[in-house]
Amino acid sequence: MKRTIIATIIGTLTTFSYAQAPLDGFLEINTLDPTIEVDLMYAKSDNFVGEKMYDFDKAYLHPKAAKAVAEANKILGRIHPGWRLIIYDATRPMSVQQKMWDKVKGTRMQNYVSNPKNGGGLHNYGLAVDVSIVDENGDSIPMGTKVDGLTYLSHIDNEEELVEQGKMSKEAIENRRLLRRVMREAGFLTIRTEWWHFNFTTRSDAKANYKLVK
Repeated sequence: MKRTIIATIIGTLTTFSYAQAPLDGFLEINTLDPTIEVDLMYAKSDNFVGEKMYDFDKAYLHPKAAKAVAEANKILGRIHPGWRLIIYDATRPMSVQQKMWDKVKGTRMQNYVSNPKNGGGLHNYGLAVDVSIVDENGDSIPMGTKVDGLTYLSHIDNEEELVEQGKMSKEAIENRRLLRRVMREAGFLTIRTEWWHFNFTTRSDAKANYKLVK
């Protein structure tokens, strides 16, 4: 009986620990900068897969990436006092990546999700972040699409044409450029298909020098 109680307690503590920290040594972003907004889209069902994927609701990153996000937020504040970054996704365990892939494989959305068989993506190393900007009132500024809007409208290599075609406002493009500016100045890399996604390093560097989050 005592062993059963102890096992139950240990299981509860293990679950709680995982819910609060996906990996030992990673940093919770608000410990570095409490002004950064966090609204993890996979901690609730309002996302492109339509279901809750996470058992935690805080944004954790590898320390190098976390410090770079905090720096990007400072840069943004200097350019636009009162404006702040908002994080929609950060570290994503590979177990969640697999569930996500199983949901989208065989659909048009699979091009936007890393196949776990190929080693996963930078989110799975704690080295990528999905991010946007909120103003001094905490309201999201226009970006042309919502985060996770997985269509060509979210691509960053056709923005001028989208404006000319009347499918994107100039304000949205300028806001995207501002986001890219502050993230790049802090050391992040962009990807072509998602205006909100930023990698701290390359996939080859991550595979060679960092550990996957299982």
